[in-house]
Amino acid sequence: MLASLPPTSPTAERRLTTIAAARARVLDGGALPDAAAGAIEPWIERSWRRCLAQGFEPSRRVAFDTVSRAVLRQTLEANHALIEAARPALERLSEAMARTRYFALLTNAQGIVVDTHGPIDARDPRAAAITRIGADLSEAAVGTTAIGAALIEQHPVWLHRGEHFFEDTSVYSCAGAPLFGPDGRCLGMLDLTGIDAVERPELRHLVARTARGIENALALRQPHALLLRLNWPGQTLGSDDDGLVCLDVDGRVTAANSTARTLLPLLGSEPDAHAETLFATPLSALFDAARRHKAALDLPLWSGLRLQGWVHARERGASTPTPAAGEAENLSLKDLELHLIRKAVADARGNVQQAARTLGISRATVYRKLRQNG
Repeated sequence: MLASLPPTSPTAERRLTTIAAARARVLDGGALPDAAAGAIEPWIERSWRRCLAQGFEPSRRVAFDTVSRAVLRQTLEANHALIEAARPALERLSEAMARTRYFALLTNAQGIVVDTHGPIDARDPRAAAITRIGADLSEAAVGTTAIGAALIEQHPVWLHRGEHFFEDTSVYSCAGAPLFGPDGRCLGMLDLTGIDAVERPELRHLVARTARGIENALALRQPHALLLRLNWPGQTLGSDDDGLVCLDVDGRVTAANSTARTLLPLLGSEPDAHAETLFATPLSALFDAARRHKAALDLPLWSGLRLQGWVHARERGASTPTPAAGEAENLSLKDLELHLIRKAVADARGNVQQAARTLGISRATVYRKLRQNG
């Protein structure tokens, strides 16, 4: 049985009327009415016009097609890390949206659904159509939606009922946010959808924060020796609002989240930049801070600005402590060798060349041994 339309207030009715008038004017080839200029966001009008340019008719039935089995298999394999990193966040979303009749969709960068979560009514064909794994919900397939918009505009969006292009999709209300990988590329998006639901524009904030948490989880999965948590002086460190920068033993960036790329614009053009080109601080000082478990570190930038940061060594990274007496006897030869290499790098405060000289091996061998073991 289909969900019934909830009662609407006069304000909500006026909002739907404004949307309908604006949509009708634009879809008829006219300009957005002055009365709707503040109510309809510019990206929505841009999407409507792109759909018109593709020859779409608003009354056309939307098929909600799925990709082939072969493409779906490849898509799920390619997005395995994204799916795994997102699942804890999707479970927490269910708690936040428990009584709102909204559910979550996760897509790849092409708008293909790769996971879903929440109170999905399988008896409602409108819910079943968009929650099938492999469903193509890109703008090219289903017109204006939060999914297509978030992927094209690459910022969080909110879309309500008639703001969708097709009449078939005007039953949905959606919040969407793009998801960026550790190298800054868009990997997909997170969408919160309700069907015939009360408008909840505050979900744009929730979806944006949740997307940030997923991005952080993806960054922390990347191999690294040091993790820097960054923020402006005076801000509290330790939340999903921090910038995250992961460094390898030589000080190269292996991962960063969106906040870090905002704080450190150089990462936009040099995603694998060296720490000493980002911070006016020697790399050795960062390794030293991690070893000494210092409190928030003052991090001057070459621009003259300053950040504060916590520096953490990865659990199996450069600051691995010396085994207690007797523990070394229980280590395999391979593990003992690896431990000695990590300890030498830590003692050299991240200077791989110096560590290699101490060990009597080449710098390339140090890199190879560390990379082989994460």
